[in-house]
Amino acid sequence: MSEPRGHYSYTTYANPDTARTFDERRFGGPIGDIIASEQARVLAGFVGDVRDRPVLDVGTGTGRAALLLARCGARVTGVDASAEMLAVARRRAADEQVDVQFLPGDVHALDFADRSFDVVVSLRVLMHTVGWRQSLAELCRVSRDLVVIDYPSAHSLAAIESVARHVTHAFGANTEPYRVFRDRTIASAFDANGFRIRSIHKQFVLPIALHKALGSRRFTAGVEDALARGGLLRAAGSPVTVVAQRCARS
Repeated sequence: MSEPRGHYSYTTYANPDTARTFDERRFGGPIGDIIASEQARVLAGFVGDVRDRPVLDVGTGTGRAALLLARCGARVTGVDASAEMLAVARRRAADEQVDVQFLPGDVHALDFADRSFDVVVSLRVLMHTVGWRQSLAELCRVSRDLVVIDYPSAHSLAAIESVARHVTHAFGANTEPYRVFRDRTIASAFDANGFRIRSIHKQFVLPIALHKALGSRRFTAGVEDALARGGLLRAAGSPVTVVAQRCARS
């Protein structure tokens, strides 16, 4: 089913101010720089050599992942439901002289034939869509080989923030009440669509909001390294980025 346009995942990103300030809020400052650099490193490692390969970025937003993949030589199409976000993405592509085709599109019903793209990427999307299973099925349907997604873990401190956001949203606050996922739930959904998870990456143990509030690259690097060495990153790291590959039989 297609999601109602009154859902926050549509209305929030249709706001021109949200589109204009998105990159600074998400990737600004020392912690935002860590997030952006790690996202780029993980994405490049997961998709491998994409030169001359067709790649789709779903929920492209301001085009950060799409531009990264295009700079690696991929033939990239980026789709998003927000015309305002797409306008920012197109300006960035023009300013950086990077060739990406940006189109309007909805993750619940992608307007592409089956297996149209070698790689399909969708970051910070499933956590916000109500119809996440349909959305994941669409990502798998249009991918010939790989699907890359990320999600907040139900076994992390992000689960507490998720509950808090749902409560405040119910009382009228302007928040994005995202969902969290169990790893086995995502693995099972991929399996139902003929894909197997090939690699997993977890980024932080402590909430991103805490790291951003402190704004200390040294604190974040030191504490997260210590927590990872203690095994907590493997057990409770979030966000989780996975790459799934189409099974030979499917």
